[in-house]
Amino acid sequence: MNNSRPKAKLSRALGIPLTRKCVKYFERRPFPPGVHGRGRRKTSDYQVRLLEKQRLRHQYNISEVQMRAAYDAAHQAEGKTGETMVALLERRLDATVFRAGLARTIYQARQLVVHGHFTVDGKKVDRPGYKLKPGQVVEVRESSRQKPPFQIAATGAHVDGPTAPYLSTALEELRTTVLRAPQRSEIPVLCDEQLVVEFYAR
Repeated sequence: MNNSRPKAKLSRALGIPLTRKCVKYFERRPFPPGVHGRGRRKTSDYQVRLLEKQRLRHQYNISEVQMRAAYDAAHQAEGKTGETMVALLERRLDATVFRAGLARTIYQARQLVVHGHFTVDGKKVDRPGYKLKPGQVVEVRESSRQKPPFQIAATGAHVDGPTAPYLSTALEELRTTVLRAPQRSEIPVLCDEQLVVEFYAR
């Protein structure tokens, strides 16, 4: 999904920084963009739920169709719909590449996957939305390992704190293994997923 809107403006509109680079811009101007940004107030229940849905969608850089599909799948599964929905999104290949520190942002992760730089269990996969299962191994292809983005990733430059506990990552080998399904408390997305469920269930 391509979104040409500058990430700093989008971050301010959503009320959350979407990338590490956006943090300083967001902290300096923590209100929506535009001449009326400081005076805007979210008042209706619909607006509150819509904003929360948009926050979750943009943190995974997915389309509305993909977001709705994730909700539908979670709604049909066992357990809490909101938590299941976030866990399903976290199992996407591009999200896993990002969480493992193999890409700087979710946007770069999507681009690198689409360009065919990754394998899953030894087979090339170029679909960002590919759903990973426990035990599967994601690796940078041998022919891509000397490219600058991966040389940088191998140094740990994209890792900010401990890596996801549901992944076993060897950055110097440009490889990560899915150990198990992620728990909602382990997923660092800023979202009240129950509001997202209420948005789609209305």
